[in-house]
Amino acid sequence: MEPAHTPEPLITNDAVVLGILVLILAFVFTTSSSDRPFFKKFYGVVPSVLLCYLIPSLLNSAGVINGEVSKLYFVASRYLLPASLVLFTVSLDLKEIWKLRHKAGAMFITGTVGIMIGGPLAILLVSAVAPDVVGGAGPDAVWRGLSTIAGSWIGGGANQLAMKEVFQPSPTLFSAMIAVDVVVANVWMATLLYGIGKSEKVDAFFNADSTAVTELKNKIETYRLSITRIPTLSDTMAIVGIGLGITGISHFFADIIAPWIAEHAPYLEQYSLTSGFFWLVVIATALGILLSFTKARELEGVGASRIGSVFLYIMVATIGMQMDLLAVFDNPGLFLVGFIWIAIHAVLLIIVGKLIKAPFFFFAVGSQANVGGAASASILAGAFHPALAPVGVLLSILGYAIGTYGAYLSALVMQMVAPQ
Repeated sequence: MEPAHTPEPLITNDAVVLGILVLILAFVFTTSSSDRPFFKKFYGVVPSVLLCYLIPSLLNSAGVINGEVSKLYFVASRYLLPASLVLFTVSLDLKEIWKLRHKAGAMFITGTVGIMIGGPLAILLVSAVAPDVVGGAGPDAVWRGLSTIAGSWIGGGANQLAMKEVFQPSPTLFSAMIAVDVVVANVWMATLLYGIGKSEKVDAFFNADSTAVTELKNKIETYRLSITRIPTLSDTMAIVGIGLGITGISHFFADIIAPWIAEHAPYLEQYSLTSGFFWLVVIATALGILLSFTKARELEGVGASRIGSVFLYIMVATIGMQMDLLAVFDNPGLFLVGFIWIAIHAVLLIIVGKLIKAPFFFFAVGSQANVGGAASASILAGAFHPALAPVGVLLSILGYAIGTYGAYLSALVMQMVAPQ
């Protein structure tokens, strides 16, 4: 189970890597808006947002760049993601967002249940044909490692580490589980991104009532058109200043709040409240919502969400460069467990989505708020429409809160069904 040694990538300079990623984004968006027949046909099949994610992953898998070595993901997630959330929420209509709560909440809870039962069911299915893959004893018992994936897929990194501390998998097993977590979650995200381009067909399959989502998008577009004007340099500087300025303020308070809670109320770690990143996302989103009640809301008319989208798509590219498709060959048995697990999660979402006639938007965001956390949930929601990004963030925060409990219960059941 020893993970393969990570070779030195061809390009190690992050400045060069950033240039490559931004050129990829420029190429994708330029060609996707082209009137040439070839590109029209190509992007009719392959969504542009999927390429922004997939091309960097192929470069990572080929050894040209290395997402583990690069610091770009850290920079994008800590600086650009909070700024984009602020710029998306500046034009937020909270009353309209609130109307989405029922189906969004139902699909999120369904996704959580799918992860909780998916792990034990995957162990049962695999143990029927290859019990040694999901067996083991002591710190090398596979269920102990799978508990950390449950923590990650219901909540996030903090919940994953909480499960690691509770169930104590061996370092080698935990390393293998990190690879399963990253690859399976990223392949699933790529699938959902592809689905965005086919969302109308999926909605037709679900016989979905997407009225609330459509009304929100139309209302935002109408408001945007009513205040749109040609931006000046001062307008653009105001947008960047508010985005990155609020990000700085969020970092300042997160650096105070998280350590204080860790010192004075360490038991709150189970809710991710000792995580600086959790507070960074929460504070940035909250301040963005507050700004939506001020004149800052008019910045949407000079491109606030457009600049937020630039930040977010750089984030998409840095997430893509985390995925190494070749890692599947290191521990194929464990990856089989992971893919069965995520398939059970998907099937349950499809069943409930069909029953409640949920649009694909709720399917995708409800799933990703569990499996991917705030970053990827906001990316998926924002890919539908920038105004919808906060929905992904709000659901992800709920995931952080219940992640440890859900993962703990799932782990206990996995322990019961795992071969001894």
